[in-house]
Amino acid sequence: MENHDIIAGRNAVMEALRSQRSINKILVQDGAKGGSMSEIIALAKERSLNLEFVKGEKLDKLVPGIRHQGVVAMVAPIAFQTMEDVFAKAAAKNEDPFIILLDELQDPQNVGALIRTADAAGVHGIMMPKRRSCPLNAVVAKISAGAVEYVPVVQIGNIAQTIEELQKRGCWVVGADMDGATYYEANLKGPLVLVIGAEGKGLGRLVKQKCDAIVSIPMVGGVSSLNASNAGAILMYEAVRQRRSR
Repeated sequence: MENHDIIAGRNAVMEALRSQRSINKILVQDGAKGGSMSEIIALAKERSLNLEFVKGEKLDKLVPGIRHQGVVAMVAPIAFQTMEDVFAKAAAKNEDPFIILLDELQDPQNVGALIRTADAAGVHGIMMPKRRSCPLNAVVAKISAGAVEYVPVVQIGNIAQTIEELQKRGCWVVGADMDGATYYEANLKGPLVLVIGAEGKGLGRLVKQKCDAIVSIPMVGGVSSLNASNAGAILMYEAVRQRRSR
């Protein structure tokens, strides 16, 4: 059975896997075996999906009243796109690529708000890793106010390798971190990738090393940082300002 962004039951999950539907995560009950379970696990691994083994009580809470048979799939409410789609969108508008890369953000409020701002700022695509990221669920879709339908979202594997690929394609990769140069002194024109770090920990060490530049937002109050969606919004609109200036 399907309940919004959750599919429960062995047959339903199996069909979702076979149809190549976009799946964020598959939860399998500890010790569940027999029947089609081994095939479900094998297909999930073949597609490099996020596979998590959990206690049965967690599945019971996710789909109360539904016979889940030891397996639940969390599916995306939108169709993921590719890096090629993002560059094609920029080319169709005769614009330099403008991309947001999310480094393992897990809060759906932040992710949804960032997608909404990205749409408003004319971003051509959002990239986020398959693993250790917030699932693109109904909460994200709601917070984004429908923007997920307009901004291509790309699921990626290794973040550092993706940065290298974007650099080879001519993009300038700028990460947001507390020890960077002040953002309005940075060059945010041309083909641009803004990397926004995870809540609390910021950019990963290797991701930070791979960036071409690191920028920060001055903080003069009592708190030491902004949340990811606010920081991302400030940086996106500084990029918009620079890209529109002559």
